[in-house]
Amino acid sequence: MKKNTLYSVLTPLLIGSLTLCAPQMGFAQAAPSASAEGKAAPAKRAPRAKRTEVVSADVKPLELVENYTDTYTVVKGDTLWGISSRFLKEPWRWPEIWNLNRDQIRNPHLIYPGEVIQLGFDANGRPQLSLAGGGGSSGMVKLSPQTRSSLIGSEIPSIPTKAIGPFLSQPLVVEAGGLEAAPQIVGTEEGRVIVGSGNFAYATGITEAMGQKWQVFRPGKPLRVPGSEEILGYEAMYLGDAKVVRFGVTTKLDILKSTQEINRGDRLTPVVETVVPTYVPRAPSKKMSGSVLSILGGVNEGGQYSIISLSLGKRDGVEVGHVFASSTKGVTVETNTIHAADASFWGSVDPSRWFETDAEKAKRLPDEVMLPDERNGLVFVFRTFDKVSYALVMSSRRQLVVGDVVLTP
Repeated sequence: MKKNTLYSVLTPLLIGSLTLCAPQMGFAQAAPSASAEGKAAPAKRAPRAKRTEVVSADVKPLELVENYTDTYTVVKGDTLWGISSRFLKEPWRWPEIWNLNRDQIRNPHLIYPGEVIQLGFDANGRPQLSLAGGGGSSGMVKLSPQTRSSLIGSEIPSIPTKAIGPFLSQPLVVEAGGLEAAPQIVGTEEGRVIVGSGNFAYATGITEAMGQKWQVFRPGKPLRVPGSEEILGYEAMYLGDAKVVRFGVTTKLDILKSTQEINRGDRLTPVVETVVPTYVPRAPSKKMSGSVLSILGGVNEGGQYSIISLSLGKRDGVEVGHVFASSTKGVTVETNTIHAADASFWGSVDPSRWFETDAEKAKRLPDEVMLPDERNGLVFVFRTFDKVSYALVMSSRRQLVVGDVVLTP
């Protein structure tokens, strides 16, 4: 074959194969030439992409409750969480429906009994709450930080602070032997074995510089993750309050309050005055999952406004204000009428199972199945330690128990 003839045959084949492979190789396919189409093809510039606001897919829209009302009059005892629950399915997201930014959240607008809250919607259809009246043509008042000296102490808190106030300064969790260096009760009134409110006791290790107000504690049970041997800390059992009557080598104390019997050997820690902070409920920024370790007070179950400890702490990224959904832990149930202890034996002598194929075994219902976890309520973290945190149960469909699951809502 002549050279010119070979060139004329191979060239179209090579060009055609490159044209077919161009999209797969990442090259743009060439536009047809004017001569190939028989007319000039005007060049077109690709339109510039419009700039749009990127909204995180993780941010769920605010959902309103059924049969919500357009207005609500604040009454004494309300909380921002409770008010928002009249409008939102997820009341812990109240900073969003009030349209507060992070700076405003640090010093949120103070709402007072008697004021009227009105539900409205912004330009994008998102629900918003505002104070009704005196706000121009719309009759709405823009929410902004302010104070009212005549109403100090009557502002509406974000959560029920009375429920957690006593637990803000107590050493709820201690390391092994963490109370051994603390002052201890060495004697009691008239040599009694136990003392309580109205009695007095003697303690060593107290000086005038430490103050007059004290709390009585006893090392409690270890906090373990259910199903694990890891000890996250030891719960300090709060027993009561005491006040110094007379300082000395053995300091005399009046027992002002007792929740349990106080014995010789129990430990003392000074009362630390704390200011209840402004809590801002929010979901953790990442997925977390933990367990309920205990219910404060030594009880087996806890409902709304109970204090619980969680197997998540600062090391896991938990912060004060984080909200977790609580779930009832799924249990294992039997699927046949044979008692579980006898299932393996009777299964081995059941002729119908002797010649089962792998496919038939896979289709057969297992002897036991695990039921799924079921969402139960919401808990609000108000204090954190390295490995453990404490939360207030804000709502629950049933009582929480040790071992229940908590996770990012």
